[in-house]
Amino acid sequence: MAAEALAHTHDVVIVGGGHNALVAAAYLARTDFRVVVLERLDHLGGAAVSEQPWAGVDARLSRYSYLVSLLPQRIVDDLGLHIELRRRRYSSYTPDPGDPGRGILIDTADAAATAQSFLRTTGDATEAARYARLADRLGVAARALFPTVIEPLVRRATVRERVEDDELWADLVEQPLGRMLRSSLETDIARGIALTDGLIGTFSSSDDESLRQNRCFLYHVIGGGTGDWDVPVGGMGRVSGELERAARAAGADLRTNSEVAAISPDGEVSLWVDRETLRGRLVLSAVGPAILARLLAAGGGGATTGSPPEGAQVKVNMLLRRLPRLRDDRVAPDAAFAGTFHINETLSQLNAAFATASAGGIPSPLPAEIYCHSLTDPSILGPELRASGAHTLTLFGLQVPHRLVTGMDQDAARSAMQDAALRTIDSVLAEPIADCVYLGPDGSPCIETRTTADLEDSLGMIGGDIFHGDLSWPWADDDEPLDSPAARWGVETEHAQVLMCGAGARRGGAVSGLGGHNAAMAAIELLRG
Repeated sequence: MAAEALAHTHDVVIVGGGHNALVAAAYLARTDFRVVVLERLDHLGGAAVSEQPWAGVDARLSRYSYLVSLLPQRIVDDLGLHIELRRRRYSSYTPDPGDPGRGILIDTADAAATAQSFLRTTGDATEAARYARLADRLGVAARALFPTVIEPLVRRATVRERVEDDELWADLVEQPLGRMLRSSLETDIARGIALTDGLIGTFSSSDDESLRQNRCFLYHVIGGGTGDWDVPVGGMGRVSGELERAARAAGADLRTNSEVAAISPDGEVSLWVDRETLRGRLVLSAVGPAILARLLAAGGGGATTGSPPEGAQVKVNMLLRRLPRLRDDRVAPDAAFAGTFHINETLSQLNAAFATASAGGIPSPLPAEIYCHSLTDPSILGPELRASGAHTLTLFGLQVPHRLVTGMDQDAARSAMQDAALRTIDSVLAEPIADCVYLGPDGSPCIETRTTADLEDSLGMIGGDIFHGDLSWPWADDDEPLDSPAARWGVETEHAQVLMCGAGARRGGAVSGLGGHNAAMAAIELLRG
C-alpha cells in the first residue's frame, strides 16, 4: 500500500480550470486531499470571467456567461464565497414585432402595470393572468426539483411524486413544450416569451419530439427554486475570482498555461509542457466530454464515437454612450433594458428561425435578447463612464447553430452574425443602435461578436456548445444502475478512475457549480473507500 501511495503525485488531478473545476478543487482541498488543477489558458475561470474587451476603455464585461441562477446557496456558504447577486425588478420587456410602438413590460413590483402592458400589447384582458398562472405552476416544479440537484440523483418516480401534479409532469417531461405553451397562453408573443427559456444555447423548436427544448426549459425555470436569474455584482469574474480564492486558501495547487496532452484510464495525466506526467488516484474532467474522449484516446483509453456537440447562439457585446430610444414611447429605456429585452421572439418567429437555420440560412429577423448589466450593477464601469451615462449591452442571438459558421472565414462569419444582430435590434428602436455605440480612444466602435467558432477556439468548447452536449434530465431513470458513487452523483464515465466535473456532467450547464460539487462528493466517497 505504501508503494502504491508513493506512485501517486496527487489524490485528484483536475483537467480544466473553469468554475466547476474550482468548486471541486475547493471542496477536495478542504477535505485535506492533494489536488491540482491544470488549465491550458493563462487564467482560471473558463467562461465565467470578466474581461476588458476594448483597449483603453474602463469597462469589464462578463464576456461569455452573464447571469447566475443555478448556483446553490449551499456552495456559497460551504466555501465562504463573498458574492452578491442582485435581483432585477423588471423581468422582461418584449416589443410587439408587428408594432414595436407597443410592448409587454413585466414588472415584478407592479402587477397592475404588468397587466395593463399585456392588455395594451395583446388586446387580451386575461393574458397577464394566464402568464402568471403558468409561472405559479412552474414554481411548483422549481421548489420540488431544485433541492435535488445538489444531492445524489433521485429516481424519476420519486421526483414525479414530489411534483404532485401529473398534468404538469406530463407537460414538462412527456410531451413537447409547445403543447403546454399553447394550452396555457393565447397569444403568440406571450408564448414566445416563455419559449425562449427552452432555446438558450439549444437548437430546437417548440414541438421538437426529442424534448431537448423541454430539458433546457426545465433548467432555466428551476434555478434557486424560483427561476430567477440574477446579476453578479462585479461581473462574472467576481464569481470565478471568489472560487479561485477559496480553492487556493484550502490548499489546492492551481496551474495555468498547463495544457494536457493525454489522460490514461488509470489516472495518468501527461502535459505538453516539459512532458511532465502527473498521476492521480482520481482524475476529474472539467473539459467537455468530446475533449475528454480525445485525451483518453491519446492516453490509451480507446476512441469514443458519437455526434459532436453543437451550440446554437451568437453573443454580441457592446458599450453604449447612452441607452437608445425605443419606438414604444410609453416605456422608459432604463426599464425596458433593466431585465431581459426580447426581440423578434414570438413562438412563431422562433419556430420559423429554426426552420431557416435548419435549411442553412441565418434567420432574418434574428431572434435575440438583450441584457444591460450596468443598470443593475454600475460597478462594472469606471467612474468616468458611469458619470457620462454609458452602459453595457449584451445581445444573445438564438437559433444560429454551429453548422452555419463551420468552414466559413471567421471574420466573415462574425460580420454576417453581427449584421443580423444589429438589424434585429434596429427593428424595435427609434434610432440605429450604431448611433449609440461608444467609440474607443482609437475611434473604433466598442462592439465585439463571439460566434460558436470563437467559443471553440478560445475556450475549447467543441461546436461552441455552452452545455458541452445535450442536457440530461436532472434525475435517474427508475431502472438505471446507481451502484457506484460516481453513478449516484451523475459524474461517471466509462473509466472508474475518471469522473466528469464540468458542464458535461449530469445536472451540468450554466454557472452553477453543480458539476464541481457533485464530482467532489463522489470523489470524497471513492477516496475514503
